[in-house]
Amino acid sequence: MMEPSPLELPVDAVRRIAAELNCDPTDERVALRLDEEDKLSHFRNSFYIPKMRDLPSIDLSLVSEDDDAIYFLGNSLGLQPKMVRTYLEEELDKWAKMGAYGHDVGKRPWIVGDESIVSLMKDIVGAHEKEIALMNALTVNLHLLLLSFFKPTPKRHKILLEAKAFPSDHYAIESQIQLHGLDVEKSMRMVKPREGEETLRMEDILEVIEEEGDSIAVILFSGLHFYTGQLFNIPAITKAGHAKGCFVGFDLAHAVGNVELRLHDWGVDFACWCSYKYLNSGAGGLAGAFVHEKHAHTVKPALVGWFGHDLSTRFNMDNKLQLIPGANGFRISNPPILLVCSLHASLECDKREPDGIRVAPVPLYNSFHDVYKFIRLLTSILDSSERS
Repeated sequence: MMEPSPLELPVDAVRRIAAELNCDPTDERVALRLDEEDKLSHFRNSFYIPKMRDLPSIDLSLVSEDDDAIYFLGNSLGLQPKMVRTYLEEELDKWAKMGAYGHDVGKRPWIVGDESIVSLMKDIVGAHEKEIALMNALTVNLHLLLLSFFKPTPKRHKILLEAKAFPSDHYAIESQIQLHGLDVEKSMRMVKPREGEETLRMEDILEVIEEEGDSIAVILFSGLHFYTGQLFNIPAITKAGHAKGCFVGFDLAHAVGNVELRLHDWGVDFACWCSYKYLNSGAGGLAGAFVHEKHAHTVKPALVGWFGHDLSTRFNMDNKLQLIPGANGFRISNPPILLVCSLHASLECDKREPDGIRVAPVPLYNSFHDVYKFIRLLTSILDSSERS
């Protein structure tokens, strides 16, 4: 058997296996062999895979009710890790048996519940632990970060983003501009794809930054576009923005847990993400925020709460703020421990536009055979539609 090369591209792997099996690359045997070679395949057993019988709108005359669903909705909500229930029960039991003493004991003391799992997040986003805060929901964190990083002046007053950004980002940016009494039409600059194209060209993004950068206060892009799946060149956008004196931040909702990130090394100023998509923490799961360590003592939260106060003196209750430098200073309230449990378990282990289908296989629980079966089914539907 031919050994795969260390840098083998997916298309090359498919061709190699097809050649070994003496079959067409679209043959089912190729998908099954890919599953045999997949070093991540054991993770599938760590998740609950929905059964056909439990899903709505399933015609059971076409499938077996005991079949696993082909679940490609990781872009919407990741599947449940099996350890979630165990971790939730641990904290519920601790609460029942200890009451308030649960704040200080156990493997997830509630008072530092969020901090107890930051070490599991740092490699996923490529950051130092002190640059990460696990808190709130994505848009809440986006607002908190923009309140500190978006400080418009008469000369530098714009926020640059991609056209058709996720609606919540769009609304957040729009409202931040309005909060400062600015005209959205003048201060909200959107980069659009060229006529007849669906994705943005990198040269067009860089051209706008170069030509208008002196009037741009903040560049806020998606890491990966929620609809087109376009992966933006985060380091290049960051470098170009910094060259023009802009702060550069990213919404990583569809990038975190999906693509490699090195936020610290790339010099990104700030970022935020949710955890219920590719990180599988459950609907409304605990979100994350990143503030580069270079801003730890210069960019401070505009809104402050007691969990931004250093733990060593937090309970002195003297109302003399001792702000934690960096991302943790942006925390306002104590962490929701039940959401911490779901995120802990996940880290260890819709309206549609016309002609658009969002498909999001997740390597931790989807198999190559899932992909094969989905493509076969989709092809048969499209062929049937064309014939009719």
